[in-house]
Amino acid sequence: MELPHAHGRPGLQGRLRAMPEDFQVREELGFTLDGGGEHLWLWVRKRDANTDWVARRLAERAGVPAAAVGYAGLKDRRAVTEQWFSIHLPGRPEPDWTAGDAPGFSVLTAIRHSRKLRRGALGGNAFRVVVRELDGDPDELMERLTCVATTGAPNYFGEQRFGHEDGNLERAAAMLRGEENVRDRHRRGLYLSAARAALFNAVLARRVADRTWNQPLPGEVLMLAGSHSIFTATEPDDTLRRRVAEFDLHPTGPLWGAGELRSGGSVRDLEETVAATLPVFRDGLAAEGLRQERRALRLAVRDATLEFPDARTAILDFRLPAGAYATTVLRELVRPSA
Repeated sequence: MELPHAHGRPGLQGRLRAMPEDFQVREELGFTLDGGGEHLWLWVRKRDANTDWVARRLAERAGVPAAAVGYAGLKDRRAVTEQWFSIHLPGRPEPDWTAGDAPGFSVLTAIRHSRKLRRGALGGNAFRVVVRELDGDPDELMERLTCVATTGAPNYFGEQRFGHEDGNLERAAAMLRGEENVRDRHRRGLYLSAARAALFNAVLARRVADRTWNQPLPGEVLMLAGSHSIFTATEPDDTLRRRVAEFDLHPTGPLWGAGELRSGGSVRDLEETVAATLPVFRDGLAAEGLRQERRALRLAVRDATLEFPDARTAILDFRLPAGAYATTVLRELVRPSA
């Protein structure tokens, strides 16, 4: 699907991820570890490595099943990332993490905590992105970054959610049509997530094209910033419009599943119309028993800075909430070189 840009197609081009160090991610928990308990939390730096692969290597080192290892979210492979993992080790000594580190990752810190690290239990992520071989007007990059920091960016799911050449979407369609029997729980979850993300992106793309992605419409489901608390606004008033403009509230789109949409009015009409263009995903997700949920249409970009170490290189720093994709911000700023 060709996703429209909220701020117009960038004129500037540049090379992204020339090396893993050009894309750095650092998790921000948003809470303090208590220092005791059955779970050992590990602060891990990985380079050019898959998050699930690292989790399995940690489980092997600790001598526990893979299910005993938790992490907040999947991080990009072609990157250098620092993130937390937890391992359930009740009454067991801590392994020697310095002995024979596997290529691709290293354990930087270990501390006990009373709970397992669950998916999504994260305050956000800090990013540093290096763009090389810039071709175009560098002032445009600054103008676009200022615009995105001020008005936000569409909260599209990134292309990594859909797999190489949209392979996860193809498998999802085959699975939901009953053409492919997927028994592996992890793979099945990936395919269902890809289908949900495709429906959400399609709704958001329509709202971006209509220029309504960052404003409340009649029947809008609004989400309180920094939470998953939502409510439906039958007729948004000036107060709600002001709170949306101030990033206190965000319009939302559907994460499809069984049950009724929370939206109403023109918003519900739009969401049902778009979902009807992807009936395999719409009907299949409902049949799988996933419940209707919501995701913010708009992404708040915090603490954005830009520097140019030389005329053809830019370094971008910014922070995003949990579940957001840096690639959706970058696509509003610069076109990747071939």
